[in-house]
Amino acid sequence: MDKYRDIRPYRDEEVRDVLDGVLNNDELLTAIAKLKFPKAEQKLGWLIKPLVRWRLNSQLKSVNDVDSFQLVVKKYMEHMVKSTTTDFTISGLDKLDPNKRYCLLSNHRDIALDPAFVSYALWQEDSPTARIAIGDNLLTKEYVSALMRLNKSFIVNRSEKAPRKMLAAFKQLSEYIRYSITEEDSNVWIAHREGRAKNGWDATEPAIIKMLTISQNRKTQTFSDAVNELNIVPVSISYELDPLDAAKANELYTLDEEGAYQKAEQEDINSIAQGIAGQKGHVHVAFGEVVSGEYSGPELVAEEIDRQIVNNYVLHESNAIAYKLLHGHPPALNFGSATVPFSAEDMAAKESSFTARIKAMPEQHQEYALKMYSYCLERQIKKGADHV
Repeated sequence: MDKYRDIRPYRDEEVRDVLDGVLNNDELLTAIAKLKFPKAEQKLGWLIKPLVRWRLNSQLKSVNDVDSFQLVVKKYMEHMVKSTTTDFTISGLDKLDPNKRYCLLSNHRDIALDPAFVSYALWQEDSPTARIAIGDNLLTKEYVSALMRLNKSFIVNRSEKAPRKMLAAFKQLSEYIRYSITEEDSNVWIAHREGRAKNGWDATEPAIIKMLTISQNRKTQTFSDAVNELNIVPVSISYELDPLDAAKANELYTLDEEGAYQKAEQEDINSIAQGIAGQKGHVHVAFGEVVSGEYSGPELVAEEIDRQIVNNYVLHESNAIAYKLLHGHPPALNFGSATVPFSAEDMAAKESSFTARIKAMPEQHQEYALKMYSYCLERQIKKGADHV
């Protein structure tokens, strides 16, 4: 019996049938047509959609398993990295055992890009890509769910509200993650908190650790055994520029002013598209060390993950400029991005464009955006990170 069928990614033997269904999904074809030809689609959709279908069929005609589907995804990733980033760098992955599989627990800034960049980093080092945890709140469209699960995503059930059913869903999820790592030799990516850290303050939720360890064998394992078996590796993802900074600043301002923020229909899906298409500057993915040892509870595990995510976070000039704009003076940092000192020339050149970016936002949103960029730096100062 396939006990994980309703949440797991699709298997090789399922790929072609699922893909054929996706390629005939009119809603997907309309969405792509609007994205590629926003002005012409409304009047010429009858012409454009068959062309989109033909193009997709041409690109995907030889895809018959997960690996071949991911090779297609990789080409899109390479184009996205080339066109929307100024640099993509990796650190720490060379210190992990290539023969082991890990639970990669990262900070969470972007819905789709965080796991995409982690898997892209794994690709660069010829390591297996990760299975990706994704909330069912994002799977409001059938074709979105299908594409995500074709690309190694598994489903986190967030919509269930009945306590018993919630517990059952968490147990199933926890068991699946452990099974993926220990039995199916697969890396797993999961965010270290539910929802993005829109304010830039990366903090691990102990509830995530509780979920991961709820599947422990209580007859043979201690809590620490259950943690150690998962090979948890904290991952710090840093973006020089956040394509969604203005939208996040608006949401944070609205929350403060009105006490609530109501998302528009399909806002999360639109955020995914905006994040992919938007300029990101320099992106760095830093892999930490395996979390291992004796722990009395999830809070202590969360503290260790936070320590590594904060200390390994690679800073960019944008972080230092935001700090300066907030506090009136530059931060007392010895090193900047990738431990290379910020040059005065680079800082001056980027300060003008970054300041203009912030000033383009409504005045009442600007402080929220600056804090979003500055908090990661301030946490390194506060915690005494190694390169501060």
